[in-house]
Amino acid sequence: MALKLAKPYRRHPFPLDEQLRAKFCFLTKRKKSIEAMAPKKRLQGVDDKLQKLLDANMDEARARRRAREAFKEIQLGIDHILFKTPTDGLKIEESYEVNSRGLEIFCKSWLPEASCPKAIVCYCHGYGDTCTFFFEGIARKLASYGYGVFAMDYPGFGLSEGLHCHIPSFDILVDDVIEHYSNVKENPEFHTLPSFLFGQSLGGAVALKVHLKQPRAWNGAILVAPMCKIADDMVPPWALTQILIGAAKFLPTKKLVPQKNLAEAAFKDLKKREMTAYNVIAYKDKPRLQTAVEMLRTTEEIERRLEEVSLPLLILHGEADIVTDPSVSKALHEKASSSDKKLILYMDAYHSLLEGEPDEMIVRVFDDIISWLNEHSEKFTGS
Repeated sequence: MALKLAKPYRRHPFPLDEQLRAKFCFLTKRKKSIEAMAPKKRLQGVDDKLQKLLDANMDEARARRRAREAFKEIQLGIDHILFKTPTDGLKIEESYEVNSRGLEIFCKSWLPEASCPKAIVCYCHGYGDTCTFFFEGIARKLASYGYGVFAMDYPGFGLSEGLHCHIPSFDILVDDVIEHYSNVKENPEFHTLPSFLFGQSLGGAVALKVHLKQPRAWNGAILVAPMCKIADDMVPPWALTQILIGAAKFLPTKKLVPQKNLAEAAFKDLKKREMTAYNVIAYKDKPRLQTAVEMLRTTEEIERRLEEVSLPLLILHGEADIVTDPSVSKALHEKASSSDKKLILYMDAYHSLLEGEPDEMIVRVFDDIISWLNEHSEKFTGS
């Protein structure tokens, strides 16, 4: 029997980078055509004028700001436990500040009106999020217990200037956060007060990186479902991940990373899950390539440096979290060099402990946070 000779190997006439570029350009065009055919979902009670604002491209801050301005009263009126805290006795301010990189940053503060704050709490928000929606209710609650709360939207997130949800460098993002909160802490009104970081999800990674860059600057950190590692179920298969990392070098802003439904994965309570649609300036598309790469690199770095974490810690995590890995919160608690550290795991709870759980769980988590803050504020003020 004669053997059939294989065809001689022929090198492809285009370099690999050009092959990948062509492939991803094709996928992007195909994705846009599919999106154009998909029917737009409309929120209940939204008229044509509001819907037009919501349907606009949110890549730039101007569109996000218009949508939030038109929608903020509707947001605060939804039936969620977070928005039932009264604002009486609170001084609430929001503003835009230009940072040292020339970017316009949205920032907000919530302060007790009749007394000096017990301490200041500086918030680091999660992936694709903003400090203007669910955190509004969280901040009111903290301020009603006597804490000065400060928040900002990272560049490219929420109402801050920049391409929506694009993180060209996680280290530069952390530097922006340090710059802003250092200015807050230098204010003569607050510079003698204890200061705490409060990070949720990706914001937990931001808070840890802030601490690693400023090891002696903070009196403690509250980490809620911190992104020390992205859960394996949320990461694409290894081979695809390597392709995406390569593609990020020449298509950094493309929205091509496969992702599961985050609201479904993060919110246990079905009614509250539906309310995520009212977070109208949250990023809801596929992650941008460079953003995904930066998050992956950051979590790998944090996993390597857990022993360097030395500040007082309160770590809170749902045992059923499939977005960020609770096992790494356990590892952080075990390996952190801090002598003052506390881990609370909530049985059957999902990722969004303060937004997406049944009311009784949200109240329980809040009580744990307030109790820890009270204890640690008194420790540093001696009151």
